[in-house]
Amino acid sequence: MNLISIFTKPWPWYIGGPLIGLTVPILLILGNKSFGISSSLRHICAACFPTNIPFFNYNWKNEIWNLYFAGGVVLGALLVNLFFSNSEPIDLNPLLVQDLKTAGIGNFDHMAPTEIFSWQKLFSVRSLIMIVGGGFLVGFGTRYAGGCTSGHSIMGLSSLQWPSLVATISFMAGGLLVANFIIPILLRL
Repeated sequence: MNLISIFTKPWPWYIGGPLIGLTVPILLILGNKSFGISSSLRHICAACFPTNIPFFNYNWKNEIWNLYFAGGVVLGALLVNLFFSNSEPIDLNPLLVQDLKTAGIGNFDHMAPTEIFSWQKLFSVRSLIMIVGGGFLVGFGTRYAGGCTSGHSIMGLSSLQWPSLVATISFMAGGLLVANFIIPILLRL
């Protein structure tokens, strides 16, 4: 096994999970920083659009590390896509494959199935509902919950915060409901 193949194959949960989990103590030790990605958008807005809106009226420069972190996530995804992408089909559970085929999704060669995500389907009713409606719900939910899934489920749970437990349970329940009831309806549109 060569070094490149380490980066082109999926890592098992028992390696990836602890590596993600190690970000929490590292951030706490390096400067009492909280992990989360959703706050990056607030920092970008505060930096680019100075205004009298109280929500954006703070010293965003104290949180510049968060913007570098988010930028590193984007850069890492770009590098993996350009240099370490895996051409093998995605290994999915056969029951999920059958359910997706029943719903009219049969292309499993890409992370985003072309039956849902393609330029031809971008302006369909289904895609607009999923993009605009999903974007609104994610933005609203993130603000209402006081953070995103990474902030609550990784940082909040590891520091034993009760609101993060409630938020994580809500994220999981919402995901199960949407995956089992809402998405099948949208796929029939």
